[in-house]
Amino acid sequence: MFGINRRVVAIIFGVLALAFVAGSVLLFTPQGQRSTRGKTEFTVNGRPVYELDLARAQQSDPILSTNPQGLLRNLANVNFGEHFVVINALMQDTARIGVSSGELKKELDTIKERFGLQKKEDYDRFLAQVGYTDAQLRSELRNQIRINKRLEELQKKAEPTEEEMRLYFELNRDRYKNEERVQARQIVLDDKATADKIYAEVSAPGADFAAIARANSKLNADQGGALGAEAGKSEPGPVTRVVFPNAVADAVFKLRDGQISKPIEAGGRFYIVKVEKYLPAGDVKFEEVKDRVKEDAKRIKGQGAQEAYIEELRAKANVKFAEGASFKFENPVVARVGETEIKLGEVTQNAFSNPQLPQLLQQGLGELAVQLFIPQTLENLITREVIYQAAKGLGQPFFGSKADIANQAQLWQTRNVAVSDADVRKFYDSNLKDFVIPASAKVQAVNFKKEDKAKADAFRAAALKGGKLEDLAKANGGTVQDFGVVNPGTMPPVPNRLVFLTRGSFPKGPLGEVSEVVKLEDGSYQVLIINDRKAEVLRPFEEVKEEARQQVLATRRAEAARKWVEEARKSIKVENNLQKVLASLTPKEEPKQEEPKTNSNQPGSNPSTPANPPANR
Repeated sequence: MFGINRRVVAIIFGVLALAFVAGSVLLFTPQGQRSTRGKTEFTVNGRPVYELDLARAQQSDPILSTNPQGLLRNLANVNFGEHFVVINALMQDTARIGVSSGELKKELDTIKERFGLQKKEDYDRFLAQVGYTDAQLRSELRNQIRINKRLEELQKKAEPTEEEMRLYFELNRDRYKNEERVQARQIVLDDKATADKIYAEVSAPGADFAAIARANSKLNADQGGALGAEAGKSEPGPVTRVVFPNAVADAVFKLRDGQISKPIEAGGRFYIVKVEKYLPAGDVKFEEVKDRVKEDAKRIKGQGAQEAYIEELRAKANVKFAEGASFKFENPVVARVGETEIKLGEVTQNAFSNPQLPQLLQQGLGELAVQLFIPQTLENLITREVIYQAAKGLGQPFFGSKADIANQAQLWQTRNVAVSDADVRKFYDSNLKDFVIPASAKVQAVNFKKEDKAKADAFRAAALKGGKLEDLAKANGGTVQDFGVVNPGTMPPVPNRLVFLTRGSFPKGPLGEVSEVVKLEDGSYQVLIINDRKAEVLRPFEEVKEEARQQVLATRRAEAARKWVEEARKSIKVENNLQKVLASLTPKEEPKQEEPKTNSNQPGSNPSTPANPPANR
């Protein structure tokens, strides 16, 4: 809500959720009187963290608030502790940044607008719910505005060099390619009969499409139907798919120079389009897109600067625990890549930001979450560090966060991977299902109760004659269910089978195809109204050739990158101590007390009852 760079937050110290909901607390803790905040738990750079402040922050932590147990609890403590230290270091480092009353009011107004707190009594109630006074809330907002300002300052100062921009362009050429375009004219008409008549005219030998467009088109008539033309002129300019409705674009971009489309219906109108020139997608020169490249590179370099800033703050932060502190945490080294250490906090902060984690915790599967996410996250961080270190030996001006640099290095190493037309054709032939446009239909269902078979039959007979669907359904005791445009497998089994697995079609009336009355699994009845039925279509090779080429190329490059990373890993010493660290953090189970032994031969003894039952506890 307040603009902190989410990507930096996710990479460095987990999810820094500045947005909040009623009933929770803000990210930071209110600065009340020292006497009301309890004892000092620890200090960050000599500044005390008090008992109450710590407790409030723990309550708002997304993991600790679920009250995890065992190993997960200890990992959550490390995660929270590292997060909390970074937040405090950020607040200390930005404390001198000025915040104007106008800036503060703007953020406060944003909160009031978001939660509907325009009335004073609503605002006061909200403050009571989150446990804040107005002064405390304003103090929090000042802290957050200061942090935003510092991060924005780092972003603004991150100016990419010419060399960095050219490298980024070379590694990401596909992002800057021209889209396929056409120079075209169109005639737009209101009814099919007129459209068929005009299509016959423009298809005749020697027909002047522009003149016919001037005389008949409902759009662009004064420019002879020219698309992308300059004001007052009638020569078409290059246009992309976005200028056409989807159905029209699909047809137009299959045409080539001089070809004319048959009338295409879209939005209640009919389009006839002549493509004067087809312009395929293609490469551009760096100078043509330099401004776009600079914008992208500046953003990435800024993210790297923010990442480095936060890492430096944490490295310099001096944490000392008070004697008798109730909360302590350690951040042990779990892996080494060369001389670089990877600490547990970095692993937890990445692993605990996984969106699947809350679901597992709610299901009581916290230990499974540890087994799934922690080892894999560490392996990912090790791989990233291996690539990051290997990138330094490639002699290229890579920039940005560690993740960005690792990505750029892999793109550089695989830049010369190529595929032949034969490779592309083989891939297409082996993966035809990937290039199929699935069957589709627009489906409505009218549902009837178990005892209303006769009413369903009556509705079907009426639907074949025509009328308004809703009125016919209501008159016969049915309810209308609109499935919309569907593909195979997207409806319940019975209607799916009727629409897509039944050979042939159903009798057609004014409302569309009308199915038989069918009995559903629960004993109720249903009649389907089907329109715009389209069969499955395999897209021809020439149409998807470039798409297939990109898939093959991506696969080849990924394989080449994997092999390069494997080789790089062999040359760098990697030490993974995760299991040892996790074992040290796993609480030891208390030994079970042995049950008192009984002597079944003792007089009066009952083998099923202990001789000395334990006392009530």
